[in-house]
Amino acid sequence: MSHPNRERADRILDAAGELLLRMGYRKVAIDDVARAVGIGKGTVYLHWRTKELLFQALMMRESADLTDELLTRIKADPAMILPHRMVPCSFLITHRRPLVMAMLRGNAEMFGSLGDLALKKQQDELSVHFETALLRHGLIRADMPHMSYALHAATLGFYVGDTISDEFEGIPVEEKADVLAHLIRTAFEPPGEPDPAAVAEVAAELSSTLEELVSGFRNGIYAHDPTRASG
Repeated sequence: MSHPNRERADRILDAAGELLLRMGYRKVAIDDVARAVGIGKGTVYLHWRTKELLFQALMMRESADLTDELLTRIKADPAMILPHRMVPCSFLITHRRPLVMAMLRGNAEMFGSLGDLALKKQQDELSVHFETALLRHGLIRADMPHMSYALHAATLGFYVGDTISDEFEGIPVEEKADVLAHLIRTAFEPPGEPDPAAVAEVAAELSSTLEELVSGFRNGIYAHDPTRASG
């Protein structure tokens, strides 16, 4: 199914990702990317008209891959949608993706003007949608004021805590994920066992939302595919 142009696009994105991590957005030029892949820079422009579009495509691909991983887990076990499982699972998956980590931590030097990607907006909308579904099915506590804020603030601390202080850098990331699971379970979920029917319903709803998100990302990544461009 894949064709040479798609494979070349992926090689360009791989090189762009490595250079982005090494040099930061402002310093990377299309020339550097072309050289790393062993092609002319005109060929890079065939795929993406600007440097910004190229790096947006790179972040879309990262997000699509990350979301795919989550989807696979939810399909294997619907209870993965419970906050105390979903949040630490995302935390671990994200830690294996240095580009997503850097984006989350708002690394301006690395991302330049890409920091405020439409991508971020989509993910925020998804969180709200997900929390609403959990609330509707009684899988998250209804008695906490500003629940979205509390959940966001509690979770974000695990992502950016070690950028503020190195006091806890000795704790392995898997143990941090366990702590996060415990915190979310005790602070944000109602006591007792969750209703399996509610779990299945939210899992189905979330899966279809995530599938739409992934296919949107995948279409966006290769939006300027030279084989589909006319004229």
